[in-house]
Amino acid sequence: MSGRRWPTHRPSPRPIRARDLPVEITHQRVEQFGQRDMGIAGNPKRIYRLYKGMGMQLRNKVPRRRVKAKVREDRRLATHNNDTWAMDFVHDQLATGRKIRILTVIDTFSRLSPATDPRFSYRGEDVVQTLERICGQMGYPRSIRVDQGTEFVSRDLDLWAYQKGVVLDFSRPGKPTDNSFIESFNGKFRTECLNTHWFMSLDDARTKMEAWRQDYNEVRPHSAIGNKPPISLLNSSPARMPVEP
Repeated sequence: MSGRRWPTHRPSPRPIRARDLPVEITHQRVEQFGQRDMGIAGNPKRIYRLYKGMGMQLRNKVPRRRVKAKVREDRRLATHNNDTWAMDFVHDQLATGRKIRILTVIDTFSRLSPATDPRFSYRGEDVVQTLERICGQMGYPRSIRVDQGTEFVSRDLDLWAYQKGVVLDFSRPGKPTDNSFIESFNGKFRTECLNTHWFMSLDDARTKMEAWRQDYNEVRPHSAIGNKPPISLLNSSPARMPVEP
């Protein structure tokens, strides 16, 4: 053996603290981690641990699909605002443990969300009430894509759609890809809003969800529409008025 001595341990690097991060980084979405994006010394793993410890939003690692899911071929793409909407329910709970249901609605052309409406329970007439409120602001859609949920196949919603000239486009049972627009929106809604907030009451949930919805519509860039916020396509076509039966 030679007389060369090997170090018994490596010196610990200086820990990265929250105050080392640029203010603009800590208040905006973090898409990637590392010294090139953050402007500070440190490898991506250290940055990741720091953000995780601070409870900040981290980008999900979604596995890449090998085979693209097959979608319905009897549908056409929306060509203007209020051409086709999509809606569904998302489940969550308050800090007290009481469960809530959130009705989410999205315009498939502009990706704009007219509503994220939480309630303790939903019936068909509650869905109609929410739709009538947002249609009074945005106009009536030509069709709405929904699944086979109890509230969506109710007589109340069916009568409302007939009176307003709206087509209810139902997904096939067990085929979530038939309503992929709302599924994608709900994924973002859960990751960026529901998983990052405690809701102390139903009013508190409404306030926080509405703040997220406004940011999604007016600030957050959407890759499917050229990295522009959905509100940029809002005035691309006039709102449709209800059709008299």
